[in-house]
Parts: sequence; structure tokens; C-alpha cells
Amino acid sequence: MIALQRASLPPAVVTELTRLTSRIPHGDSDTARKLWRSSRDTRRFIRDRLGLMAAGRGYCMYCGDGLGTSVDHFEPIARNPRRAFDWLNHLLACEFCNSHFKRDRFPLDADGHPLLIDPTAEDPLDHLFLVISLGTYLPQTEKGRTTIAVCGLNRPLLERGRAAAVDQVAALIFRWRTGVPETRDRAVWTLRDQPHADVLQAMLRQASMPGASRVFGDNELLDLLRDEELRRALATW
Repeated sequence: MIALQRASLPPAVVTELTRLTSRIPHGDSDTARKLWRSSRDTRRFIRDRLGLMAAGRGYCMYCGDGLGTSVDHFEPIARNPRRAFDWLNHLLACEFCNSHFKRDRFPLDADGHPLLIDPTAEDPLDHLFLVISLGTYLPQTEKGRTTIAVCGLNRPLLERGRAAAVDQVAALIFRWRTGVPETRDRAVWTLRDQPHADVLQAMLRQASMPGASRVFGDNELLDLLRDEELRRALATW
């Protein structure tokens, strides 16, 4: 997971979402689901806008691997029907994460606060630490631990994909270093476009941490990860 900036919506869309919300009686999840299914144009617009917010070609905001194909209600309709059309409650998810893992789960702490990370409202890397060599997440907080479990962030295929992405990121960074401007631009574009954007973000963050030389081993790669020119080129997603 990586931090993502929530985009704004056109006034006409905001008005339509408000209108649809007003048609949902409090606690009526059946009506909320029917309205959601029948509002195809609105649903399609939301999915497309989320795709622009997501990393790369519109990757899932949970696993970062599969392409986002559906709109997930962060707080499920079953729990809060009147948030069905709440823009702040929408995330882009792949079918696997949405249907097989998160589903309608929404655990809360003792004070009633969500125990799942919303990547559009907070930085997931404040709650998760990626063991780069293994592609495995370690929890830094209770919210991180719960998110790993509910979203299946350490399922084997994701771990393998992240571990492979480390080598891909390193190769592209070395290509950026040795290339002419056009090659550099292509390397940055590819880094932004590939799945597992969390690997690159974790590598950039950990390169600035104490003990980074032990994590990366390759001092040449570490120096490049600290290069301000490269970091500026990768700053916008």
C-alpha cells in the first residue's frame, strides 16, 4: 500500500452524490445497494476518478498488484448504508482483494476507530514496514497488523511479486543513472507504471534510515536512492 491523494469531484457530481444519499433511509442497506447498482454512470465516473488517483495503470489500492476493477466501500454498505455514495469512502480494488479478502470486514478498536488503513487519508508506511529482501510486511501498529490480516497483504503471490519488484526497481534506477535524458524519462515512467509501487516507496524511505547500508548491501544503489534529482523525478504519482 502507498499513500494516495484524494482527488476532488466536479460540483455536478457532488450534487448527484448528495441527491442519491438523501434517498437512502438510515440503516437501509438494501435500498443503498439497489441505488448503487442502478447508478451506472455515477459508479463508472467514481471508478474512473479512482483509477486516476491510483498508482500506475490504476492498480488496486490494497495489494498494489492487480488492476483495480471495482469500487470498494471502505466502510461497508452493510455497516453504514448512507456512506454508499460518500466519495471519501471509495477506494479502487481488484476483484480478488474486494471479493476474497476485505469483503464487508471493518474491524474497530475499543474507541470505535477503524483498524484498517485508508491510503487516501494516511501513509500506510507509518503502520507497515516492508522487509525488502522478502517482500513481506511487518506491522508497526495495531492498525498495520489488522490491515495485513484483513487484506491478505502477505499472501505468497504478493510476497513473491514484491521481492521480484526489488530487482526490477534496481535495474531501472541503474538505467536512469547511465542514460541520456530520453532514457532517464523512460526509466522514471516505467518505475511509476509498474505494479507494487509500495516497493519503490519503501526503498526510497528506507534508504534514508539508519542502517540502510545493511538493508541494501549495494552502496551504489543506496547512493542512487538518495539522489535528489531522482527523488524529485519520482515525487509525483
